[in-house]
Formats: sequence, C-alpha cells, structure tokens
Amino acid sequence: MVSLPSKAESLSRFSSRSQHWEALPLPESALFGTDGIRGKAGDLLTAPLAMQIGYWAGQVLGSGNRAPIVIGQDSRNSSNMLAMALSAGLTAAGLEVWDLGLCPTPVVAHLTHYSEAIGGVMISASHNPPEDNGIKFFNSDGSKLASELQKQIEACLRGERKIASISSQWGQHFHRSELIEQYIQAIQQPLMAESAEPFAGLKVVLDLAWGAATRSAADVFRSLGADVTVLHGQPDGDRINVNCGSTHLNLLKAAVKEQGADVGFAFDGDADRVLAVDSQGRTVDGDYILYLWGKHLLAAGQLPGATIVATVMSNLGFERAWEKLGGQLIRASVGDQYVHADMIKHGAALGGEQSGHILCPQHSVSGDGLLTALHLASLIQRSGGNLAELVDRSFKTYPQLLRNVRVEDRTQRLNWHHNAAVQDAISEAEAAMGDRGRILVRASGTEPVIRVMVEAESSDLVEHWTERLVATVQQHLT
Repeated sequence: MVSLPSKAESLSRFSSRSQHWEALPLPESALFGTDGIRGKAGDLLTAPLAMQIGYWAGQVLGSGNRAPIVIGQDSRNSSNMLAMALSAGLTAAGLEVWDLGLCPTPVVAHLTHYSEAIGGVMISASHNPPEDNGIKFFNSDGSKLASELQKQIEACLRGERKIASISSQWGQHFHRSELIEQYIQAIQQPLMAESAEPFAGLKVVLDLAWGAATRSAADVFRSLGADVTVLHGQPDGDRINVNCGSTHLNLLKAAVKEQGADVGFAFDGDADRVLAVDSQGRTVDGDYILYLWGKHLLAAGQLPGATIVATVMSNLGFERAWEKLGGQLIRASVGDQYVHADMIKHGAALGGEQSGHILCPQHSVSGDGLLTALHLASLIQRSGGNLAELVDRSFKTYPQLLRNVRVEDRTQRLNWHHNAAVQDAISEAEAAMGDRGRILVRASGTEPVIRVMVEAESSDLVEHWTERLVATVQQHLT
C-alpha cells in the first residue's frame, strides 16, 4: 500500500464557506465522451475549465473528506497547464494531489487501485495530435470513472446540481514520481519467475511516439535482457504522435527490417495501447494480439469459457479462427469501458480492441500498452523468437477499410444516425453485400470524426462501398 504524507504535511483548516465559480461557456452536448473529456487545448480545454472540473470532481468523489487523488500526464505542451489548474481545483475541494508527472495512463490506474487513493486523473488525448488534450478520471479501483459520477460532475459544472456540504479544509499538492517504480516492479515480476533476464537475445525496436512511454518502456525491456533500439524516445509536446507511434507504423516497420529485429512495438501518446510489427514488417494489431495471447491462456487453463471480448471493429477472420479453436468471441461497442463491462458480465479474462488496447485483469486493472508488449514479447521468446511464424499460423484477415471523415460540428457528428441519406446508403450497402461482409459507421468518442468501416470477402467490395459511404457522409454531414 502507498502511504499518505506524514502528519507534518497535514492540511490547514479554514472556516467553511461556499465556492462561487464564474459560469463558463460549455457545449450543448455532453462533455464526457467514451474516454473522458477531449478537445483542443485553449479552446474547449482551458485552465478555468480544468480548475472547475477539478473542484467539482473533488466534491463528487471526496464528499468533503481529505483524501488522495493520483494525477499523471503525457508530454503535450498543454498538459502542465491543465495539470496545475486541475490540481488547484482538487486542492480547493480539500483533496491531496499526488502528482506523478509524465507517465503512462496505466500507471495512474495501477496506483489508484493499489493505494488508498479515492480516484485518479490522467491528462492526455491518447493518440490524438499535439494540439488536443483530455482529462480522464478513474474510480478508486483503477477502472474508468462510472458514468453516473461523470454525469454528477458535469451537472455541477453546468450549475444543475448543488453540493450541500463544502469542504472545510484545503488540500495540498505533492510530487510523487517515485511511486511509478511500484508499477514497474509489478508488471515485471510475473515475467521474472523463471529467469532474471527472460528476454535475453530478443531484438526489439520500440517506437515511443515522443509521449508517455518515454518515461519507462525502454528501461523495462532492457532490464529484462532485451536488445533494444528506440525511436522517438524523448518526451516532445510538439511531436507527440506526429507520423509515429501506433497510428503511423511505417518508420517502425523500416527500422525492424533494417535492424533484423524479432519484433517492433509502437505505443500511442499515453501508452495504454500498443501495436506490433513482425520481422517481415507486417502489422500485428489488437486482433492478432488477442488471438495469440488468448490461445496461450486457453492452453494454460486461464481463459474461462474460452471467451474473448472484442469489439464491433474486430475482423471476421479473427472471429472465425477463434471459433475453430472452440472459443467464443463477444463483440462490445467500441471503447475500452464497454469491453470492460462485457468482460465483467461474461466473466472473461481477456478482451480488447483492434487498436491495441488490451485488457487482461489477472495482470492489470486497465488497458496497458507496455504490459501487453511485455507479454507478447514473452510469447515470442517462448516460440523461438519468431513472431512472423506465430502470425502465419493464426488466421487470415478479411479485407477491411476504415476511413475517418472529419465533422467539426459536434451536434451534427453525434447525431449522424438521424440523417436519412446516410441511413439509406448503409441499408443499400448491407443489402448488396449480404453475408459476404459487414459495415460499421459510428461517431468517434475521442476525435471530431465519423468512422466508416467496411469489411468483406473481397477488396473490390470493400473499396466500392467505402467510397460510396464516405462520399455520402461528406455530402450530408460536413
């Protein structure tokens, strides 16, 4: 357990008084999306808003009692500003702030779960470009903050809910970066049961995306014996996710082939997801990771019901291959909170998204790119260091194309399903393909885009209907 600061650091008490906040302009649609609050820094996400979010989150989560809350951030230029403003609000509500500084999102979830903290906050926009940022809250158990609590915080921000009791004490802010080491030890320990250097001889290339993974990923792999080459390995708020990381794999693919590496791993800005590249330069996405890790857990008797929870985005080739092993694939809505909810509902021990956001509760309380990379590396090492062979023996993907159509108008974007022209185009495509393919159109919960995905037995079908649907969305929603 993590200890609270000493009594000498305890808080001063002040007489109880009401807090009055200046009303801020807020969008008509909900602030909280599928992954917290996201938007452009300085536009939606300003210091005054962050301060009020912190204050009302402190009131809702802390109920007027002094308690610690863990804060982490990625490397974006706006993250310091938002962290300080958020901390000001939280301390005004009477909470202790344990500031980890730069760290991956799963560190916040882990430390929140394994300490007496009443919650956690990560400041990051994940895989989004540098100008974006976000504020994501965690429950005391390290899971995403319950939607009901998010609604309460937002209702306070909008003046729709009053807090009857105001804290009579001010909180304090503490720099606690040393706590990150507890997380590192926790994810390393299971891999060191048989050897102090389980990755000895394994050649690995890591693309750290100029982001949160720069805090620890390379050191962790090296400490386990791997031969590590690093790309984009320093925190850089101007370049985080720019032509690198899990959304841009070309540089990693080239480096893996040039170095003759066994595997490459690419993280996103806050390192809660990872994609891999095999020695042939092929992308190994979340579907392949779930299949390979799931097969290992199944053989070890650690996969109840042979069940994996994936999402509506997962490839049909993956689903049918998993069913051939006697397994069951359950599809959740896109978003790790929905995957997590279905995992609890069905008692599943493994789940995740095609994007590389993987959940394995026996090892982590949240999606964790670094932990996932470590366990995939362990599977590769056990197989003789050949990820390409593991992929070849797994499954063939159906041709799938995902296109993002930028829709800046938030209301238009979130209500796309009410557009008759778009619905008619989807119905036409579904009728034409029948059981030879499937279509998914949805509004992103993290970016100002409509995502159009088409999957089918042939590339011709995929390309034809993707173009038709994208053109319709552009014509009627932008």
